[in-house]
Amino acid sequence: MKRSSIPVATGLYVNYLLFGMFNIMLASHMSFLTEHLHTDQAGISLLVSAMGFGRMFTLYISGVLSDRYGRKPFIVAAGLLMTVFLVGIPLSPTFEMAMVLAVLAGVANSFLDSGTYPALIEAFPQSSGSATVLVRGFISIGAAFLPLMIIFFMNHDIFYGFSFFIPALIFVLNAIYLFRMKFPDMRVQPTKGQSGGTSVSSAKQTGNLKENDPSKPRFWQEGVCLILLGFTGPTLLYIVQLWLPTFGQQFIGMTESESLRLLVYYNMGSLVSVFVLVIVLRKWVKPVHIILIYPCISLLAFGALLLFKSGAAAIICASVIGFSISGVLQLTLTVMSEFFSQRKGQITGFIYTATSLSYTLIPVFTGFLLKHSQISSVFMLAIIVNVLGIALAVFVNFRYSAVFPAKRELSPQIVLDTK
Repeated sequence: MKRSSIPVATGLYVNYLLFGMFNIMLASHMSFLTEHLHTDQAGISLLVSAMGFGRMFTLYISGVLSDRYGRKPFIVAAGLLMTVFLVGIPLSPTFEMAMVLAVLAGVANSFLDSGTYPALIEAFPQSSGSATVLVRGFISIGAAFLPLMIIFFMNHDIFYGFSFFIPALIFVLNAIYLFRMKFPDMRVQPTKGQSGGTSVSSAKQTGNLKENDPSKPRFWQEGVCLILLGFTGPTLLYIVQLWLPTFGQQFIGMTESESLRLLVYYNMGSLVSVFVLVIVLRKWVKPVHIILIYPCISLLAFGALLLFKSGAAAIICASVIGFSISGVLQLTLTVMSEFFSQRKGQITGFIYTATSLSYTLIPVFTGFLLKHSQISSVFMLAIIVNVLGIALAVFVNFRYSAVFPAKRELSPQIVLDTK
């Protein structure tokens, strides 16, 4: 690890700690915002969807421009745009203005991702996997801290907007800090073996295999399944982050502060999962196995959440769900890179487009579902999506055993992030 890059990396990690708060800000203030913006829960879910819309339509172009003009402008711009969103939402006079701010927040998200991950890889070319793994950890820390801050303000009758303003202030200060930093050379490439993925044989990479050879990766089979997993994984994540506090209040009968604590337990489970994955993927388990094992665990947890109607059960289930859906999206990308090692940029675009589609559609759909049904129906949807994810992962594992010799040891580095 290069010591000269640590100051820049510190600023990048601070951004993602704040992003952990930013990512659940609307869901955590559901009751406040519905009253302030004169809307309902479906309206707040529409704001979340608008964020996904802004991200989806700028993700690709921001990545291209980041390669051309450098990482710093986009990372700094992301911090400033997120500040505008965080300050603007509590002060917004109309719902329409809040929608505009939500789209800007989505743009900020795409700027942050397209600048930060390449910057970390360029800062630590010999340990790029470890450097990017930490991003997920900082997101979880921020997401766990926000509900505690909100509860403190509620207990002391402090205006809810301060939980927006404090992260906004830190975003501005961090943007100024990063603007003054010297970023690593964009021409630096990660050291072989550090950037992730274990390549298949040269014959498979070049496609010099017969078309009916079952050991050849097939995009329209495992490739499509992995892209669909790029939709199902984030769908579960967003359902939990957006509706878990509402579930706690309406289905279990928790108070508002108790239901917000469910997000703390969820994010603590997610944080534990990051460290577990770093250990087990290096020594015992392959990513392709995790994308099947984790959905099986989360399915049981979602079922128990609906079956056992108690606060204690909800806490346990929230922790297990956080543990078992954390990192599935990123490991899906890792597996996709193993199958199609010569098309990493292209397949990353495919998977994250599916992810952005989930972020755009699911808040709207679940908001509509809740408007015409009960909160339990939203979590029944999560179970259906979870079952679909398991079916897709079973097929991917079957194809993986055909494409890669079972006796060969694979130990790819993983790259974890939020969506």
